[in-house]
Amino acid sequence: MEQFVDPKMLASLAEVYRLTMRLTLVCVVFVPLERLFAAHPQRIFRKQILIDLAYYVMNSLIVAMFLSVPIGLMTWSLQKSLPATILTLTTTLPVWARLCLGLVVSEVGYYWGHRLSHTIPWLWDYHVIHHSAEQMDFMVNTRAHPVDLVFTRLCSLAPQYAIGLGGLATGEGSWIPIVLALFGLFWGYFLHANLRWRFGLLERAISTPGFHHWHHTLNGPINKNYASTLPWLDWIFGTLHLPKELPDHYGVSSAVPDTLLAQLALPVSPSAPSLRRLKRTTKHETALPQLPKITVDELATEVDSWQKNDAR
Repeated sequence: MEQFVDPKMLASLAEVYRLTMRLTLVCVVFVPLERLFAAHPQRIFRKQILIDLAYYVMNSLIVAMFLSVPIGLMTWSLQKSLPATILTLTTTLPVWARLCLGLVVSEVGYYWGHRLSHTIPWLWDYHVIHHSAEQMDFMVNTRAHPVDLVFTRLCSLAPQYAIGLGGLATGEGSWIPIVLALFGLFWGYFLHANLRWRFGLLERAISTPGFHHWHHTLNGPINKNYASTLPWLDWIFGTLHLPKELPDHYGVSSAVPDTLLAQLALPVSPSAPSLRRLKRTTKHETALPQLPKITVDELATEVDSWQKNDAR
C-alpha cells in the first residue's frame, strides 16, 4: 500500500493530524473553562477568531523552518565569545538544575526580545498584530506575525544553546529547549485565556492571565509585564504592573487591518505604525509658521518707509 502513496503526502497528512489533535486538546481544555470562569462575557466565535485560526496553522508550519539557521549562527557566535568553563559546567549539572537554568536563561532572553519589540519601531510594526486583538481568549496566543514569532523564539532559544543546554555541547540532543518550548506554548494559551482566576502572591512567582492581560490593556499602563513565565523579571527591571482588577478594554490605538493578508503586509506597507509616526513627526518638525498676509500696496509703503529711514 505504501508504494502507491506519496511519502510527502503522508508527511503532510501526519502534520495536519498533529495540528488538529493539538488544537482539539487545547479547545477541550479552555473552551469549557472560559464559559464557566469568564473574565469578560463574550461569544466563542468572537471577532477575528478565523484570522487567529489561520495564524495557528501558518505559524505551526513555517516558523520552525526559519529558526534553524539563525539559531545556529547566534549559538556559534555566542559560544565563541563565552568562556569554555561555562559549557563544561553546564554539562556537569544534574537534569533538574539544567531545566531550571534553561527556564531562567530562556525567560531573560524572551523578556528582552519582547521588550525590544515594544521599543524598536520596526519590530513593533510586526508585534502590533498580536496586540491588535480587542477580545482576549486562549486563541489570541496564536495571533502573531511570523517574523515577530521567529524573533521572540530566537531570543528565547539561542541563549539556551549558547551555554550548552542543547545540541552537540551536551551530547544529549536538544530535549531541554524542546521541553521548555512546549511548556511555553501551552502556558501561552493559559495566559491569554478569558479567565477571571487570581492566585494571590503566586502571581509574583509565575505568570497568570491576571498578569498577562495587563500587557494587552488598551487604556491602562502600557509596556508592562513582558515576561512569559517569570513575573519577577518584570519586578527586577521595573516593568511589573499587577493590580487586583483586570483590564476593561484590550487592543491598540493604531489602525490594524482586518484581513490576514493585509496584516501580514502591514509592517512593509505605508500604513505601518512606525511610518505613520515618522510622517507625523516630519510634518510637525518641517511645518513653517504662517506669515501675515500683506498686499502689494502695503509692501510698497513699507519699502518707502525703510528708504526714508536709511536716508536720515
